[in-house]
Amino acid sequence: MGFEPPITIEKIIVGIEGQKYVLPAIQREFVWDTEQIENLFDSLMRGYPIGSFLFWRLHPDNLSDYQFFRFMDFYHQRDAFHNLPLDLKAGQEHIAVLDGQQRITALNIGLRGYYAEKLPYYRWNSDYAFPKQHLYLNIFNPSEENEQGYSFRMKVENSIKKQDVTNYCFRVGDILRFKQIEEVFDHCVQNGLTQDGATHYHRMLMRLWRLIKEQPIINYFAEEEQNLEKVLNIFIRVNSGGTVLSYSDMLLSIATAQWKEKDARNEIHNLVDELNRLEDGFAFDKDFVLKAALVLTDIPTIEFRTTSFTRSTMLHIEKCWERLRDCLLLTVKLLSDWGYNYQTLTSANATIPLAYHIYKLGCPKDFCSSKKYESDRQFMQKWFSIALLKRTFGGHSDSVLRQVRTIQKEEESKSFPLETIKIKLRPTSKSMDFGKEEMAALLDYKYGQAYTFTILSMLYPWLKYDQVFHIDHIFPKSLFTKKRLTQIGIPEDRWGEWLDHVNDLANLQLLQEHKNISKKDEDFEKWLKGQCPQPQDLAHYKNMHMIPDVELSFMNFPEFLKAREEILLQNLQSMLS
Repeated sequence: MGFEPPITIEKIIVGIEGQKYVLPAIQREFVWDTEQIENLFDSLMRGYPIGSFLFWRLHPDNLSDYQFFRFMDFYHQRDAFHNLPLDLKAGQEHIAVLDGQQRITALNIGLRGYYAEKLPYYRWNSDYAFPKQHLYLNIFNPSEENEQGYSFRMKVENSIKKQDVTNYCFRVGDILRFKQIEEVFDHCVQNGLTQDGATHYHRMLMRLWRLIKEQPIINYFAEEEQNLEKVLNIFIRVNSGGTVLSYSDMLLSIATAQWKEKDARNEIHNLVDELNRLEDGFAFDKDFVLKAALVLTDIPTIEFRTTSFTRSTMLHIEKCWERLRDCLLLTVKLLSDWGYNYQTLTSANATIPLAYHIYKLGCPKDFCSSKKYESDRQFMQKWFSIALLKRTFGGHSDSVLRQVRTIQKEEESKSFPLETIKIKLRPTSKSMDFGKEEMAALLDYKYGQAYTFTILSMLYPWLKYDQVFHIDHIFPKSLFTKKRLTQIGIPEDRWGEWLDHVNDLANLQLLQEHKNISKKDEDFEKWLKGQCPQPQDLAHYKNMHMIPDVELSFMNFPEFLKAREEILLQNLQSMLS
């Protein structure tokens, strides 16, 4: 291995288009954002070093032994965020990039492609939420250049409304179409950028042309070794200074090479995407899928170590893949039925014992809906709530995952072993029992915090989540203003009794979506009378929502809060003791 003569950026870009430069399966996904792309081009124009690259020159005889992927020409946050596989054949030189993927992809997107990320406040299923952004260079006065560098920006084409000598945006990719540097000057003349003797416009574009097409600034090592294990060790060493290669990346690359019938990389990525699209959306990643695969298939070693990822292990996972996939989709559907989503699911690993139980039952398709499994689902939901609130799977969770799996494996009953797990974990540091202080501390959670939904879902065991429920402020948040408190005659030294507690758990309830929308900012006492005109209706609502028998005026909010906290605590003690 040694340094080769440096090459130009254009040569890399042309090589990508012709599939000369490719990505090995051990590479991670493209993760740079638009600002990082802009900064890379700015650094190049300033003459800053951007580091060397490590290439792996592939022997034609070995092309079919490994899986390789195409560099991204464009990135779309919803529709195109994975590299596409390539089927390489002998007869053409191929070079795999071991170090420098992010930088080279950024160069390729900046010069040949686009970047589409979601705009805030748009829905994910709207195509308008993902406008295509191309890289532009805003050519400005050279005195500003010295202070601010070069103004590279990812922009939507239709957002560039004015093009003149005071504000000219040049699409960076257009530099590739100029074969000679004189053509750059001609472009400036044609667009009126040389008026009044101006020179900085064409000088800046000529600098960009030389940078891309003329200057050999890509310095690289070329590795000739063909042994995958040795190359993998080189790759890990090189990448240890940046984003550390995770063991899941290792597993994914090895699985890709060792699975016989399926493309492991595509299967795992597609499953992650499917899981995260369910209902309101989740945030699972490939680490979760791979950990679940190790646990569900009863592989003894579930740690992310290379010794866990043997050929026999990977072939076993491939053999079980369809059942694994169906089971994880069924489990996440169950979580969604319980009202969870990416905001309220605080531990992905806590989901795995649920999946193991369903897997052990044979993944019945009607598990989420059949009355046959109703009591089982209740046990699972209660155990899951406790596991989340106790952080049972926080930190180093492999040990407790193994313990819980052993309990489930040895359990003769077909029901979820809620009590057995609690008893077995009681003497360990992962005890699922709540002390009095821990129970009382649950009331300290507030609106907007991830664990709040789990507590409320335990307090509302009667809810049927086939409908959408919102976390609602019983006394509307809009009422808690200094102006309102002044109007009703609350002394300023008591304002904190209202303003500091608007988001308290005791001021929250789970309310059906349509009721919450109709309630809006209406005073609670007035709204409740309209909802429950009959005494029996009012009594039923208070009982179901744990509303204390106190005056329900806004003036009486502190007393209401104290009384409801007592009810909530009693209910939690009854459930958790």
